Amino acid sequence: MADEENLGLNEEEAADGADKKKKKGGSVKMAGLIPMLLKWGAIGIGAIILIVTVVIVTMRIMRGNASAQAVVPISQEYQGRREVLDWYQSIGTINSKTSDPIPASITVEPVLGYKQADKATSTEITSRQVEIKDFLRRYFAEKTAEDLKPYNEEKLAIEIRNSINDDILTTSKIRDVKFLKLDVVEQ
Repeated sequence: MADEENLGLNEEEAADGADKKKKKGGSVKMAGLIPMLLKWGAIGIGAIILIVTVVIVTMRIMRGNASAQAVVPISQEYQGRREVLDWYQSIGTINSKTSDPIPASITVEPVLGYKQADKATSTEITSRQVEIKDFLRRYFAEKTAEDLKPYNEEKLAIEIRNSINDDILTTSKIRDVKFLKLDVVEQ
């Protein structure tokens, strides 16, 4: 039947018709390739977005509500500069006895550190000097000789600082307490 259709055509026309069919088929294949590439590209991009979203959500769930920044502990050796303080040295020497069964004599000369150039703190410490001396005398009278050993000085300084800030000073705060002298003479 195909032969019958070509009966009226010469051989050149028949060959041109076959070439046209091949060209049409070739362009149809090329035209189908571009949408297929776009489709697979979109699927790949969608998969990447889905994977990234799942990872982010999973990490947030595992981490909970904690902040994204981790806290790195820093030792005293590597901390920045310490704050420069002014020191109130007019408290003088305080003498007391320990609460031991055989009391030991205590001689203490504390100094109070406060923020540099803070006149309000200096004024308040001066106006409450009697209260501070009385507190320090009672504080050391309640301690034993063992409590006043050199390895406890930092703990004593923190306790004194917190007590003075909480119970005596009202408008200002001291930052540190140091001992120019801390002598415990046991009998």
